[in-house]
Amino acid sequence: MNQFPYSFDNKRYHTYNYFLKNKYQQKIAKVSLNAGFTCPNRDGTSGKGGCIFCSDKGSGDFAGNIYDSLQKQFLDVSSIMRQKWPQCQFIAYFQANTNTYADIERLRKTFEPFINYPEVVGIAIATRPDCLSEEVCDYLYELSLKCDLYIELGLQTIHDTTAQLINRGHNYQTFLDGLSRLRKRNIDVCVHIINGLPYETYDMMLETAKAVGQLDIQGLKIHNLFMLKNTALHQMYLQKPFPLMSRETYISLVVEQLSYIPSHVVIERLTGDAPINDLVEPLWSIKKVTILNDIDKLMKEKDIYQGCLL
Repeated sequence: MNQFPYSFDNKRYHTYNYFLKNKYQQKIAKVSLNAGFTCPNRDGTSGKGGCIFCSDKGSGDFAGNIYDSLQKQFLDVSSIMRQKWPQCQFIAYFQANTNTYADIERLRKTFEPFINYPEVVGIAIATRPDCLSEEVCDYLYELSLKCDLYIELGLQTIHDTTAQLINRGHNYQTFLDGLSRLRKRNIDVCVHIINGLPYETYDMMLETAKAVGQLDIQGLKIHNLFMLKNTALHQMYLQKPFPLMSRETYISLVVEQLSYIPSHVVIERLTGDAPINDLVEPLWSIKKVTILNDIDKLMKEKDIYQGCLL
């Protein structure tokens, strides 16, 4: 019998699969969409070029085709998923770039058509904390009364020196302020952090997880840093190589990070995906299933559960 309460498959952390099946009582899949937004650190408002690790697709490498309507993007992807899971329902996931970086009328036109899709159980919106004004948060609260709403909020690191280096365009306090505005309206938030950012030490990355574990959040995504061709990060590395995180260190770090995350927080990701043809490093990240398996093995070996050190 599994000792950890929030998993169907004997894992020692709160799996996204458990959360979705427990909440909706059926198979749920995310459909990634590209609504054609930009970011304030791309268009010159708070910087240019975007985060140094992002491709020109703005973290939407697996999102829909920007040249298609959102409705067509959704239909194309959901039809493929239905071939595998005929009874599947969906979360419309606005993934690429910053999806609250627009006026309220555009946000309405972007999100609200999906409320009426019978096969859509909820909407997930990826955004940045510096694009969460009171007005935007008021609208998101209004939206949350009409559907299940999940905000995916990029943090990446609590360390402002790193945030400046990666051209993040905001500091940690801005993140805390944005999170506070969302939680005051009882909007669920999944935070993104990245392991392996340039010049961050193991202890710095652990500090980020410890800090996030103290916050009022409902979900967490842990990513490994990807170095993609033709990004500012790749150019930085070519000019002055910095230490890259090994597979073994990544696995050990994630296991230790999880021990500081409260058990009720849903772990949506423990490693990321990168377009293989554009990936420079780390090549070990391609074998995603083996990384997840080795995280499970190490947690069992060390008898670690999510939240066990809190």
